[in-house]
Amino acid sequence: MGNLRLNKTKILTGAATLGFVGHLPKAPGTWGSFVAMLAAPWLFIPYSLSTKLTILFVLFFVGSWACSAAEKTFGKKDPSQAIIDEVLGQWITFLFITTAAILPLLLGFILFRVFDITKPFPVRQSEKWLPGGYSVMLDDLIAGLYALAALSLILYLIPA
Repeated sequence: MGNLRLNKTKILTGAATLGFVGHLPKAPGTWGSFVAMLAAPWLFIPYSLSTKLTILFVLFFVGSWACSAAEKTFGKKDPSQAIIDEVLGQWITFLFITTAAILPLLLGFILFRVFDITKPFPVRQSEKWLPGGYSVMLDDLIAGLYALAALSLILYLIPA
């Protein structure tokens, strides 16, 4: 039974870190967002709005579970190696994107990183609202909503 628990924790921690990506030496959160941006044209953008919302819902709960395991593995709150939260925030930013055009992807990437790093109200405060991995995911969810609003406004103002 202990071996099964060890394997589950290892799998969840691997999901939280996106495998080796969370262990890259500099700026693991930025690498996580970059991987999310690269994967979005195949794993997120092509789907209907309802499917995208389902993906985000599942990602929030699976990511919370994985981040809780990563916190135990690394022995600290919100370890920098746990970057599945970046995928959630980055994909929220792309919620209304329907094409894999480079400009919206790059703008969304930059906007999400800005809001995730600067943590405007209530992003930073949300880190304390929920227990364990839920708080890890929640702050990126809110940063993603800020980036989604900013990206939507910019794309609306830029003529096609």
